[in-house]
Amino acid sequence: MRLIAPPLLTLLLVTTAHGAGPLPALGIDAAHVTVSGISSGGYMAVQFHVAHSASVDGAGVLAGGPYECAAGSMWQALSNCMEPSDSKPVPDTATSAARVAEDAAAGRIDAVAGLAADRVWLLSGGQDRTVASPVMNALDAFYRRWIATGQIAYVTVPDAGHAMLSLDDPQANACATSEPPYINRCEGIDAAGQLLAHLLGPLQPKAATATGELLAFDQRPFTRAAGSAGMGGDGYAYIPTGCRTGGCRVHVAFHGCRQSADQIGERFVTTAGYNRWAEANRLVVLYPQTTPRYGWAWSGNWPRWVFNPKACWDWWGYESVDYATRNGPQIKAVKAMLDQLARPAAPGQ
Repeated sequence: MRLIAPPLLTLLLVTTAHGAGPLPALGIDAAHVTVSGISSGGYMAVQFHVAHSASVDGAGVLAGGPYECAAGSMWQALSNCMEPSDSKPVPDTATSAARVAEDAAAGRIDAVAGLAADRVWLLSGGQDRTVASPVMNALDAFYRRWIATGQIAYVTVPDAGHAMLSLDDPQANACATSEPPYINRCEGIDAAGQLLAHLLGPLQPKAATATGELLAFDQRPFTRAAGSAGMGGDGYAYIPTGCRTGGCRVHVAFHGCRQSADQIGERFVTTAGYNRWAEANRLVVLYPQTTPRYGWAWSGNWPRWVFNPKACWDWWGYESVDYATRNGPQIKAVKAMLDQLARPAAPGQ
């Protein structure tokens, strides 16, 4: 006789089988965080930046869009915020600014004054047919509402498709490609290096190799406490040599849809282009992870239905109506990871 476990029991058995260790305390400077992301990760970088602008000093965005562009609607996300048209335009700056003002007045995000001193780096690919250039233009205009022109860099790469542009992936797709794993090589374009230099200031030349530690850690303590059902079991952190004893900066890199570790393994966290720069510049890189979900998953202490088969970050509300604010489950989880990294480093760890 074949025994079939009930769906919720199966879910419990799957989520309890786990092997990664805890995220360490490293004494990082959590008051001066920078973030970046591609595609849904670009939208997430914007959300995290706006929600925590008091402690986030800048954002790098490839193929993203303005804050709360989707306004809680998957259909608006797929149309207005990816392929806008005359009948379904990307929200204008006044509309986006009104959403920021409303969330700030309600205490759901940091005061907008926190954006003024920040730096922003944007990249749009001329062959990107997933997030069209008018969406990135709207993001540029959105940030210019509060941030001086000299603090914003907007890069266009005419031949680039929808992808992270990296020189560190030996098997990267051709520049114009818009296909998995969404890591492309466009000659001379080192997106991670360019955005980090703009956000952080002059950098030491990147290391020949990333000789630090790429650590897989258990995300579940953070995701369960935050009530997130859309994030994966493991996250990653790149810890440069010498950063175990404290005093390093931190950058959060958000992967895009179909780029999670559950889909492409460690390819994004090893070849997106951040780690060699991080090694040379005492920069811890946090790589939080989503996971494909199409069905029941745990959210806090309760199961809930989640539709996110491509493992996108939540930028339209599949987890919560608060997705873009400090109360958003994924934003809360990542902030808790940063808080853990900021705790004093344990002697001799």
